[in-house]
Amino acid sequence: MKNKLYHITNLRKYALLFTFLCFTMSALAQKTATKDTIAKDTLKAKPVEKTPEQKRAEDYAKLIKKATLERKGLFTVRKADERWYFEIPDSLIGRYFLCITRLKSAPQGLGKYAGESVNEQTIYFEQKTDKTLYLRAFINKQEADSTSNIFAAVQNSKANPVVAAFNVIGRNPQTKAQLIDITDFFKKDNSITSFTSNFKSDKKLTAAADDRSALDDIHTYPINVEVLTTKTYPTSSGGTFAATLAGAVSVELNVSIVVLPKVPMQKRIFDPRVGYFTKSYIHFSDAQQRTETQAFIQRFRLEPRKEDVKKYLSGALVRPKKQIVFYIDPATPKQWQPYLIQGVNDWNAAFEQAGFKDAITAKPWPNDPSMSMEDARYSVIRYLASETSNAYGPRISDPRSGEIIESHVGWYHNVMKLVQQWYMVQAGAIDKRARKMQFDEALMGELVRFVSSHEVGHALGLRHNMGASYATPVEKLRDKAWVEANGHTVSIMDYARFNYVAQPEDHVSPKGIYPRIGVYDKWAIEWGYRWYGNKYRDAQQEQEALAEQISDRLKKDTRLWFGGEGTNDDPRSQTEDLSNDVMKANTYGLKNLRYVVANLPEWTKQPNDKYEYLKDSHKSAVGQYRRYLNHVLKHFGGRYSGVINSPEVYQAVPKEKLKEAIDYLDRELFEPPLWLYPEVIISKTGTDPHREINDFQTSAIEMTLRDRTLSRLANDALLTKNAYPVEQYLKDLAAAVWKPLGSDPQKAAYRRDLQGLYVEELGKSINPTAPKDGRKDKLVQHQDVPLYALQHLLYIEETIGKLMQKEPLGSLNHLHYQTLLKEIKEIKDPKK
Repeated sequence: MKNKLYHITNLRKYALLFTFLCFTMSALAQKTATKDTIAKDTLKAKPVEKTPEQKRAEDYAKLIKKATLERKGLFTVRKADERWYFEIPDSLIGRYFLCITRLKSAPQGLGKYAGESVNEQTIYFEQKTDKTLYLRAFINKQEADSTSNIFAAVQNSKANPVVAAFNVIGRNPQTKAQLIDITDFFKKDNSITSFTSNFKSDKKLTAAADDRSALDDIHTYPINVEVLTTKTYPTSSGGTFAATLAGAVSVELNVSIVVLPKVPMQKRIFDPRVGYFTKSYIHFSDAQQRTETQAFIQRFRLEPRKEDVKKYLSGALVRPKKQIVFYIDPATPKQWQPYLIQGVNDWNAAFEQAGFKDAITAKPWPNDPSMSMEDARYSVIRYLASETSNAYGPRISDPRSGEIIESHVGWYHNVMKLVQQWYMVQAGAIDKRARKMQFDEALMGELVRFVSSHEVGHALGLRHNMGASYATPVEKLRDKAWVEANGHTVSIMDYARFNYVAQPEDHVSPKGIYPRIGVYDKWAIEWGYRWYGNKYRDAQQEQEALAEQISDRLKKDTRLWFGGEGTNDDPRSQTEDLSNDVMKANTYGLKNLRYVVANLPEWTKQPNDKYEYLKDSHKSAVGQYRRYLNHVLKHFGGRYSGVINSPEVYQAVPKEKLKEAIDYLDRELFEPPLWLYPEVIISKTGTDPHREINDFQTSAIEMTLRDRTLSRLANDALLTKNAYPVEQYLKDLAAAVWKPLGSDPQKAAYRRDLQGLYVEELGKSINPTAPKDGRKDKLVQHQDVPLYALQHLLYIEETIGKLMQKEPLGSLNHLHYQTLLKEIKEIKDPKK
């Protein structure tokens, strides 16, 4: 029993020991397993680093979830948390865009009106890094062929400025377009979408105030994006009326971003014998030995439809692939809208000469809320509520090709005042409808129509042709049948307003009074817009062929001469003149003007009259007299430039013309035009005839005796057989000025002023002084000019001695001559 108990006790001890060992091993095993598990769990919890693409994808996804607006078009536009975003497709990186900033609304006194452009730039995006997009401005002033060696040097010398840098937030996972935040770019000031620095400086505007500026809305379309912003510019200097009152200027701006064609339209290289506005750059090539400026014209893209190409090239009239459309601002008073439309549609006759029918049209602005007049896809005639008496026709074009993308013609409300004044003083003698201050709607409508055509001509790319009226023989302007059939000028792009030559007895109808699109305009449109397909290898080959075409056409028809803008010395090219003989034409004009002036008190009469209309109309009549005078004065010191069918580029103004000009001055100015200032008018207007006539005389004496005139005559005498000798010219001029003063005290007073001016001007040539601004006349004074002037002064001294003997001692006239002799003595010897 005892052994059995002992055995049982030992078994219990082994069992307990076994249990303990098992528990210990289990614990050790559990402990090891725990360590392994912890180690394994620790390895699994370590985060895997994401790629930049993954991070941007997450950022893009987060923003998209918050976005409250999405609009698809050229760029996809998004809005989230009051921030605006563009998605830029990779296909548009490097593409060129026109960026046009227009006023949506403007304060009073800004000098710009709603609808007018305040900034125009060409821009493009550049991929700087995968995280950054640059926005650069494109400046196209130098070009070279990419296959030439010099191309690299040109490219290295024309780095385009970076105007903005955008952080790429992420990419659209489907389109891969890059998302950027554009809020601050449009909200704040920059050189692309705000006023230009020059404009801000002129108006004394500081940087836009951030707390009073906003990005209001963005709309996107297939080829453009329209951004509407509000900007407030503080100013302490009172640069505008609004700023003077409130110390700040607030404007609404519409920014149009329009993608340009991937492949530019082929340029048409400019020829100075046809008047087009141009773009230009300096052209470099390996073959040249000097640089050259290449200019190319601005024009709309007009092409036949694919199915009409053969018909077009065979000479048939076809409709263009894309018609030129101008919309009429709905703010335009309804009665003038049809006339503005007619003025646009009148250009179809010119486009038919280029092979296109229905090429251009005008339409009322549609009642479509999705359309905006600020949208750069639309050309518009904008009606501007302004006191400015004017209108203008600008163009916005592709800087690479000259293709006109759109035009916003500016039509100031008060232009009607200008045409009313012109028509009254120029046509009042031959058209009874012009003899009142408020024209009938039909008459004013026709005047609106002609101005519309002129400004749309500019919008189509045409410059002024101030030489066009020279093509019309003066007597044809009085030939009723001829002038009604042909018009009084060959171009509506001239400033040949109305037929002031026709006399009442000629019975010329309005058809022979108004300007119209003429043979020069049709030729210019034909030259600029005719499409040649693949006929020419490139623009250069085309230019060579078209240059021959111009030469041939000018030989056949001199009416096609382009006389320029009237800014050179050629008296055939002037503003506001008519015919090939302005002395004769203006003599006819003055005959009509005398009739108008005599009747102004009656024509301008108003109830409870304060004579404001009389004052304005008389001022306009005086201005017309001044224009006639200026036409004549341009002959002195002038020369003909670009004479058709002549090997000479420049020719002297014929001496016969200069003699006619002196005769005109003798008749119409040196005999004072007192008829221009009847007492019945000046007693009501307060006009000072003496001051105004003296001003006319001063202009005439300065132009006829200035160094430039005498130098040109002296040069011509050395180069031209039939020149006007300086000595003879001066004697002929003196004969018109140094006439006896006579017994009429009023006329004698004006003649004394005239003669005093004459001696004074000769003194300037004999004893010249340096100009106050340090500049010299572009035409350097001929060395003999002071000698000619001194020689002539001695002649005048002798003439005065003879005239003085005929005047009573002590009389005003005698004292006048004594004073002049004293002045002459001082001129001859200024030291004494």
